Parts: sequence; C-alpha cells; structure tokens
Amino acid sequence: MDLGLTGRTALVAGSTSGLGLEIARALAAEGARVAICGRREDIARRLAAELPGAGGFPVDLTEPDAAERLTAAVVAELGRIDVLVLNAGGPPPGPAVDVPRDAVASALQTLLLRQVELVAQVLPGMRAHRWGRIVAVGSSGVQQPLPGLALSNIARAGLAGYLKTLAGEVAPDGVTVNMVLPGRIATERVASLDRGRAEREGTDVADVEARSRATIPVGRYGRPAEFAAVAAFLCSDQASYVTGEQVRCDGGLVGAY
Repeated sequence: MDLGLTGRTALVAGSTSGLGLEIARALAAEGARVAICGRREDIARRLAAELPGAGGFPVDLTEPDAAERLTAAVVAELGRIDVLVLNAGGPPPGPAVDVPRDAVASALQTLLLRQVELVAQVLPGMRAHRWGRIVAVGSSGVQQPLPGLALSNIARAGLAGYLKTLAGEVAPDGVTVNMVLPGRIATERVASLDRGRAEREGTDVADVEARSRATIPVGRYGRPAEFAAVAAFLCSDQASYVTGEQVRCDGGLVGAY
C-alpha cells in the first residue's frame, strides 16, 4: 500500500530513541522528510544522517519557547510540517496516594502542555493547506489506568481529552487527530519499569517479564517496528477517514472493546 507520504514533512517529537525513533524510520521509509528531535544535537543529527532527506534538531521541550523555535527550524530546513507525531518520555512510576504536587505539575508540563504548544505551532499551516496528520503516542493507561503509574495516567488522560476535542474541530479542514496506545512494547522504558518492579518485589526480571507475557493474549511483548507501522498508517493519506480515535497496539492486553 502506498501511504501517500512521499514529499511530506513529518516532525516526530522525542525521536532519538524508542518508539519515536521507530516511527521516524517508518515514515522515512514511506518517503517522508523526517525531523529527528531530541535533547542531544549530536545524536539527533547522527540518526538523521541515516535516513534519506531527514534533518536532526536539538530541542528541550521543557523550555517555554521550545515548540516555537523547533517548528520554525524544521520549516526552514525541511519545508512546511504536514505530519506531527507527539511523543514524550514517561514520568517516574509511583502511586496516586500522596503524589507530590510538583511531580504532577512536571508531568502535565511534559505530557500535556508542551504537546498542546506543538500542535498550536503546526495547526494553522495544516488547516490552510487542508491536509494534516496529528498522531500522539499515548499509553494503554489512557483506557485502563496502570497500577503504579499515577503520573502517566493523569497527564496522558488529559492529552487524550484535548486531542479528542480537537479532532472534531479540525476534521472539516482535512486534518486528522489520533492516538496510538502501546501496551507492553519491548523498549528501554518498559525494560526499566520491569527492572524497577523486580527490585521492589525482590524477584528476577525474568519472572516479572514472564508474568507480564502471561497477561498478553498473543503471549509476547510487541516489537517497536510493529507499533511504528500502525502509527505510520494513521499519518498516511489512506487514513483520511480515521480521526478522533485511540488505536491500541497491545497484543490484546486491554480487556475493553
């Protein structure tokens, strides 16, 4: 299937590692010019050099004007932004009981406010050209809150509400807005969570992984490339009638319809 992304420019936030990097690679393979973004300029530029037509851009999205500076730099080097992939690292694990207020504020800033600011920068151009794709990397916790990940559950649920509202407002302009919700995908983030759980429980990581696999109907962790393929489709011309959706890529982990 031709995804119709040749010549499009895609800005993929948090794309120097993990799911963001895999999505960037998938979009580049479909012919998109991809902006690789991360805090370390050397890594962003090295990874971009591996992809045809890509550019590497240093950014620290905790800075107040980061979204404006980043999008301006991408447009100057690669052209107008047609695709925006929202992606940010998860906050530290922890319970909801006595959750620190400053930790909540930090999670909301990273996973909600900065994402809203990125959208605000690219949306006018998308609406003017009557074509745009906004895809957010979420979490299965959006639909089924995950024990021990209170901060992620709080902030990502807020982003989901914003994006669902936005989707209905911009659909007439040819702009689609969707989320992809990963389950247990084999990334360093998931490996770190497994190690932390093993330490808390005084058991082996292998035991934690085995118990996790037992809760997944397909019986394994997902591959990052599998997740990226779903995200790439939602960024495509072919997905023009899919908007306001939360698409799970979790091997059947979440029990809801």
